[in-house]
Amino acid sequence: MNLAHLFDQDLVASVLRSLIPILLAALGGMLCSRVGIFNIGLEGIILIGAFGAVAGSYFTTNGIVGVLVGMVSGALFSLILGYGSIYRGGDPIVLAIAMNLLAIGITSFLIYSVFRVQGVFKHADIIGIPTWKIPLLSDIPYLGQLFSLSPLGYLALILVPVIWVVLFRSPLGLRLRGVGERPLAAATLGISPQRYQLSTVVVSGALAGLGGAQLAIGNVQQFSENMSAGRGWIAVVAVMLAHSHPVGVLGAALLFGFTDAFGFRLQSFGLPQQLTDSIPYVVTLVALVAMSVRLRRKRFAESKVA
Repeated sequence: MNLAHLFDQDLVASVLRSLIPILLAALGGMLCSRVGIFNIGLEGIILIGAFGAVAGSYFTTNGIVGVLVGMVSGALFSLILGYGSIYRGGDPIVLAIAMNLLAIGITSFLIYSVFRVQGVFKHADIIGIPTWKIPLLSDIPYLGQLFSLSPLGYLALILVPVIWVVLFRSPLGLRLRGVGERPLAAATLGISPQRYQLSTVVVSGALAGLGGAQLAIGNVQQFSENMSAGRGWIAVVAVMLAHSHPVGVLGAALLFGFTDAFGFRLQSFGLPQQLTDSIPYVVTLVALVAMSVRLRRKRFAESKVA
């Protein structure tokens, strides 16, 4: 195995392609967590966004329209979680699991009903998202890949500092965190927790829908059944590992993006696909175990001090 061929510029490009859908969805999940709603429906929203993006791009032969349809599809689908948990008192975990199952079923139904195919829909009329290369910067070895991204790639990376500023340096962020941490106190100040929570859930759905659009018409130009392939669950774990902090979410998403791309590259060296495909999920389990051990040690230390 030649390590020089394994860790090359193509690996960096693959990491970024794997990172962007996870990061967009994780940022949406993080915002939900900040307002007190733990969104584990990201897997289904990504899948709905991917289907909407492919359908929009195919019928209009316009990739930008496809992105918008994917975003709107994710936002509308997230209303199941928002309305059901905020206004009807439903359990958000149960609703989110139902959304994940519904997304698998409804996209499998629609791919045949709309496109008359099963499994995979690929067509020349599906227009992908273009790559925007920044002159000179994109020619830098390795780091130049950061300046050769799709518009959604740049958006995902820019959103990390923007969301940090909004959450921790703006009145809006103070209200959002107040709604999540002390909803009754926020209500006494004239802030409607339900309105802020529902708006945040919709924004979260739009971001996860953009993640699906990047996956379907950015990384590839096709839709396949269950093509989210666990990325939504990985995004949920990224939110947990980062303790709902945008910079931590970027770091966790980068870790999982690297393992996903690295596993794919290992296939070219003869490793079985079943083994390489499992690498991101093994890393996810290890990360969860490590986080659990850390929390137990922290609680044990706090109990000794008390």
